[in-house]
Amino acid sequence: MTPLLRPPRTWRRRAPRELLASALVWAGLTAFVVLVYAVVVLGGGVLLGQTSSPSLGLSVLATAGVAVAFDPVQTRLERWARRAVLGGTATPYDVLRRFTTTLAGQYPDREMPERMARVLADGTGAESVQVWVDMVDRGVLAATWPPAHVPRPGSVARRMPVLHGGENLGALVVLERPGVPLGPVEERLFAGLADQAGLVLRGARLRAELEQRLATLSARAEELRVSRERLVDAHDAERRRLERDIHDGAQQHLVALAVNLRLADTLAGRSPDRAVALLAEQERAAEDAIATLVRLARGIYPPGLEAAGVAGALRSALASAGAAIEVHAAGVGRYPAPIEATAYFCCLEALQNAAKHAQASTTRVELVGTPDALELTVEDDGRGFDPRASAGGTGLTNLRERVESVGGQLTVTSAPGRGTCIRAVLPASVPAGSTA
Repeated sequence: MTPLLRPPRTWRRRAPRELLASALVWAGLTAFVVLVYAVVVLGGGVLLGQTSSPSLGLSVLATAGVAVAFDPVQTRLERWARRAVLGGTATPYDVLRRFTTTLAGQYPDREMPERMARVLADGTGAESVQVWVDMVDRGVLAATWPPAHVPRPGSVARRMPVLHGGENLGALVVLERPGVPLGPVEERLFAGLADQAGLVLRGARLRAELEQRLATLSARAEELRVSRERLVDAHDAERRRLERDIHDGAQQHLVALAVNLRLADTLAGRSPDRAVALLAEQERAAEDAIATLVRLARGIYPPGLEAAGVAGALRSALASAGAAIEVHAAGVGRYPAPIEATAYFCCLEALQNAAKHAQASTTRVELVGTPDALELTVEDDGRGFDPRASAGGTGLTNLRERVESVGGQLTVTSAPGRGTCIRAVLPASVPAGSTA
């Protein structure tokens, strides 16, 4: 006979004891009714001198007394019988009542899975109970009772799925004591609690999902904070470079020009010939100052980007590259200056990275414009790399931060020997709060 067909030992051991406890309760209730009747009807009849026949009034009084005191007496008898016969073990009715009290909201929602595990462990006498919640990609242990329990050798796990609204939300797992399987009463209790546990597990799943989402958002916020700090540092470094270039370059030219013009004004009355020669030299000095300012301006904003847009500026900048770099554009219109500058500099930096590391024979640049976004793709046939083994150097970090600063997304696809594809999707408008 298989273990499933053989009557469990707990059935053979506990069922007669439960019957004995019930018999004691009913015997006590019977004795209580008889005692009340004897005291009220017979005793009262003796006091009133009506011993020949029971008094109707006394009978009604006895009945009312029994009705009022029946439930409290029954509860006390059940507790006494449970202690005397079952050793204080809770009955299935008590377990279900305690579980209903738990669902009624007397405990915080976060404690519900643990309370449920404890109630089930007390009711079944199992070694331990676990409450599992099914997430999208894995199962999560929501509670166990006793906490930090270590299973003993020979323990058998029984699993009961928890369904609610046709959806599988998780399971209750009961670890039977070695050699002491669950009996029919415990199995019915196990199934009954699983039927009622749907709301508890749904709440536990929602809390777990919210905690997971909060952790993801917190990590994302930390990444954005670090990224913005790097952008601020980069902007400060660029500002200091511009200040130095302006001070050492354009400012020196302009100061010399102003000094020479004042000198020419002084010489105009005393030595007109020297003043004319000095003024002629200042034309060349002014041209040098203009050239210096143009170089500085080109370092801040690309030449031709404002006039020709991102596609035209890229074609102009890459015209000297020959056939090694192909530029294709489709549906590309005009976008806000930060978007066009981001696309332009990202393309040039990606091409620079390819030239340094890819050893590619050809590189393709593709721009695709839509009403909602500007997509930029730079793809080469170079040696590639493994993105999982390398987080990318400074070049890729700068690209990602530049794209994310205007609310865009950057993806890098590469493999050793298969080239690299860098794709950036930029919004058609600058989002509020961006660092661009």
